[in-house]
Amino acid sequence: MTGKTTSTEVLETWFAYMDSADPDRVLGMISDDFEISILFSKGQGDSAEFVGDREGLVRYLAQREKSTLVHHIEAGACVNGTELVLGKTTRGGEFEASFNASAQLDAEGKVRRMLMARSPEISFS
Repeated sequence: MTGKTTSTEVLETWFAYMDSADPDRVLGMISDDFEISILFSKGQGDSAEFVGDREGLVRYLAQREKSTLVHHIEAGACVNGTELVLGKTTRGGEFEASFNASAQLDAEGKVRRMLMARSPEISFS
């Protein structure tokens, strides 16, 4: 994790779970009033948005490929209880996409709000 400036422990754990054979473990990391929006681009204008509460996250998890992509956090910060990261995903060691993720944490350290965007059209490497 080069360039990381402050602790982004929650998002690091989130993406470690997402990269595992059991990504559903992220469901234990969310608050009761959780909301999410994920803008997922495959490139060349082909994109989808996943939104909602816990059930929205469950729908997103159901359509994901498991143990295929690896998330690499390249920079991050935590500001006033909100973690922000910039990273990339790789497939078989090759660049697939860049991503941004923001997670607002509640007083217990659970994810209350999450906003993510991903695109293969730009690399920060």
